[in-house]
Amino acid sequence: MNQLTAAHFVVSGRVQGVGFRPFVYRLAQRFDLTGWVQNTLGQVEIHVEGTPQHLADFATALVDEAPPLSQPSVLSHRQTPATGASGFVIRPSTSDVQPDIHVPPDYFTCDACLAELFDPLDRRYRYPFINCTQCGPRYTLIEALPYDRAATTMRDFVLCAACRAEYENPLDRRFHAEPVACPQCGPQLLFKNNTLTLAGEDALAVAVAALRAGRIVAVKGVGGYHLLCDAGSEAAVVRLRSRKARPHKPLAVMFPDLADVQRAAVLTDDEAAFLSSPLRPILLLRQRADSQLAAQVAPGLAEIGAMLPYSPLHHLLLADFAAPLVATSANISGEPVLTDNAEVESRLAEVADAFLHHDRAIARPADDPVFRMSAGQPRPLRLGRGTAPLEMSLPFALDTPLLAVGGHTKNTIALAWERRVVISPHIGDLDSLRSMAVFEQVAADLQKLYNVSATRVVCDAHDGYASSRWARVSGLTLTRVFHHRAHASALAGEYPDMANWLVFTWDGVGYGEDGTLWGGEALFGSPGNWVRAASMRPFHMPGGDAAGREPWRAAAALAWEIGADWPGVPADSGLIHAAWQRRMNTQPTSSVGRLFDAAAALTGLITRASFEGQGPMLLEAACTGNAYDAITLPLNCDEQGLWRSDWTPLVAMLLDAALSASQRADLFHVSLAHALLAQVRAVQATRQVACIGLAGGVFQNRRLTELVVDLLTAAGVQVRLAQRVPVNDGGISFGQIMETGSAHD
Repeated sequence: MNQLTAAHFVVSGRVQGVGFRPFVYRLAQRFDLTGWVQNTLGQVEIHVEGTPQHLADFATALVDEAPPLSQPSVLSHRQTPATGASGFVIRPSTSDVQPDIHVPPDYFTCDACLAELFDPLDRRYRYPFINCTQCGPRYTLIEALPYDRAATTMRDFVLCAACRAEYENPLDRRFHAEPVACPQCGPQLLFKNNTLTLAGEDALAVAVAALRAGRIVAVKGVGGYHLLCDAGSEAAVVRLRSRKARPHKPLAVMFPDLADVQRAAVLTDDEAAFLSSPLRPILLLRQRADSQLAAQVAPGLAEIGAMLPYSPLHHLLLADFAAPLVATSANISGEPVLTDNAEVESRLAEVADAFLHHDRAIARPADDPVFRMSAGQPRPLRLGRGTAPLEMSLPFALDTPLLAVGGHTKNTIALAWERRVVISPHIGDLDSLRSMAVFEQVAADLQKLYNVSATRVVCDAHDGYASSRWARVSGLTLTRVFHHRAHASALAGEYPDMANWLVFTWDGVGYGEDGTLWGGEALFGSPGNWVRAASMRPFHMPGGDAAGREPWRAAAALAWEIGADWPGVPADSGLIHAAWQRRMNTQPTSSVGRLFDAAAALTGLITRASFEGQGPMLLEAACTGNAYDAITLPLNCDEQGLWRSDWTPLVAMLLDAALSASQRADLFHVSLAHALLAQVRAVQATRQVACIGLAGGVFQNRRLTELVVDLLTAAGVQVRLAQRVPVNDGGISFGQIMETGSAHD
């Protein structure tokens, strides 16, 4: 007979809110072990007693068979004296240890819960808040850790006897599923419009009827409200655009299932798999010519943002409606998604015809994540529900905790300590009081949830950003990081083993180290040690911030710079031209993003944009993908050793009315790709470049990115793109951490 011995495990990583303790309990039963398991602040401690062979088998299964949503990491595994435990128990959580916290994101509805949701014999049949340890909200309802029901927004929903029995049974898949509930004891739906107030199943039925009648319904989901309407009704979509003052920006569409997606979009196997993955993202897909979606879903664009239902409420809505629904964030443009019942009614009273609420409070907003396939992989454009908080490891150790507050647009916040960094979900543009209120809430929440108090703050070098202003008065030790250094460092942070980078940081504009507006830079080096190696010919942009929404300004500036005549200049622009000539209210910029704006205007696609990036998106959509010989952009080295590409030859091509808009769009993209390759070769001639990186919002453009990747790969050059962190300003906060930590490492 084998002698009994004992082992003690400390397991970290994502092990709370994912059914890890009941999994350990079942393993102990399977291997005839006694002892206990306990949640601490972010970790799970396990004490097991049994035969050496059973303990060894348990140790292997603990990682190899862990719940699918968990990401366990065994911090320690040691032998310990046996205590003669008579059974295996799950001890109450404790918080009197050093915290090692990992906050789980919100999870999509699992197959087991879906089966119950649509089973007429199940007691949770058609219950919109069904969940278990493998699914349901987490980040958006946790108010403190350890992750127990009393520390969530579910604490006021007292479990009925049936739910209590499941919650307390270690062999049940709802054991300590903190959001667990049923129709008798859990959250309820409430429908409201000007004449009706209905609850429960009646609320759902009348909401679906309203959608069928072409109405706009604000629906409360996991991390905030959506504005829903019939995606096949031109009138409904036009009405939504008019009321939300969103004339052109594409609207996301939620489809009942993959078959419906395939009827509207060209869907590869990889795209279908990612769309169906636990992230349940919005994924940009090429729209079919025969799609039955309303043309105004994505006017002028070749792609639609598609997603599948991820919460039980969405599954019920889409199953009952049986057709695609527009599902756009319920917010004022650029602000974080709305989460509060009363506030959404007040602020969207003129937008929504009706409201489908529920009474489970949302602790903090989490918008839907957005991805786009590029160079063979899904790339994040926006972090959100299911993808954030995003945890990453740092290639250095911080002496003191650091809070990075990102940029002004597409804002995220990052909190870093020791060798860990956590990036928040997308917050949005910091132009409003509500945006700043959510920004401050997230900054406080991250520190509270992870039990980490920042002593330093890092912000963008641009003093006019709202995030920078907040950092200056925060009372924390302040560090400023230049915008494009942060872009480059964010990419390098995903590949910590790489050195001697040449990172192309192409975007709209960011404050540069010489006081001009950068946006077409190539930085050589590594985080904390970047040198500007290449750029674009600068031009003077009239109108400052107005240029982002008025592409004609960039087009006029290029024409004026080279003395060309462009008939598209507005008739009332004489004063602007005069100011430009005197260099009044103009700033020199090397921005490639503004070159895209100019190209879109010069080709006749747009002169005034209703949202940021509209011109470049239309220009990319105009591409046919046909092969053209690139127009060579002259490349010269200035007295500081900086290589600059001259865009002048592109202007004549863009002004050539004999070429179609599609031809000009194709030529513009391929010529910029070849200009980038020429800069790579020039820099390689004098520097030991190990890897090329592509960073900044311009590389959201799939056509340009894939052209560049193909050219560099054919030239035998290593190239890397972001995989986990947005390439746009949503990645700035992570880059600020990388840049600051590396500089002090």
